[in-house]
Amino acid sequence: MMAAGYKRPESLQKRITGYCPGCMHGQVNKLIAELLDEFGLREKTIGVLPIGCGTLSMMNFNFDLVIATHGRAPAVATGVKRSAPDRFVFTYQGDGDLAAIGLSEIMHCANRGENVTVIFVNNSIYGMTGGQLAPTTLVGQKSTTTVQGRNPKEVGYPMKMCELISQLQAPRYVVRRALDSVPNVIQAKQALKKAFQNQLDGKGFSFVELLSNCPTNWGLSQSESLEWMRANTMKYFPIGDFRNEEAAL
Repeated sequence: MMAAGYKRPESLQKRITGYCPGCMHGQVNKLIAELLDEFGLREKTIGVLPIGCGTLSMMNFNFDLVIATHGRAPAVATGVKRSAPDRFVFTYQGDGDLAAIGLSEIMHCANRGENVTVIFVNNSIYGMTGGQLAPTTLVGQKSTTTVQGRNPKEVGYPMKMCELISQLQAPRYVVRRALDSVPNVIQAKQALKKAFQNQLDGKGFSFVELLSNCPTNWGLSQSESLEWMRANTMKYFPIGDFRNEEAAL
């Protein structure tokens, strides 16, 4: 009998995901769980979840979690890490949570150089609350609050969070990856691994943005949503490293 080629990470609960079919949040959950197992961090981890689709992670993860109020995950993570510096602390946030109501919290957390890891899943729309315009919704992209498409004259342009955060002095690692293909998912895991290692080494603030899809609110099939990502999202939000400093402050 052949041995099983894949084993469910201990850091994941044995249950069916609550995410919509085709959503990449489940993929990110798995990457995080795999890395926590590989680093042996499950018993030392405290994840800080937002309000939004990312909150569903509380049903998937098998380690200690805190649910923050909308947008406040970086502030909560700061308190957790400062009071328990031996813990591995990360936030898991969407674009509406992080770049809208939580813009102040993420910018000041990054500017202070807190020794935490921020995982930012950018699908360019509010998912759980009904498909409204988000700070990262693309120009011309339709949402329930911009039925004719985003008009920058009315609501401004999509915000590029990696580019904004990398202008600050304190952050050590600021990167953007995509989840549209197997090679890019592998690169995303490598970026998360480095961000995790940075925190363990006490190097300070790491920010990993992961470009994702939202088939339900985009009104597309899974495969169509991935093609849309490549043709639109990944052109406006180029993947790459925006800050990658090896030495600690």
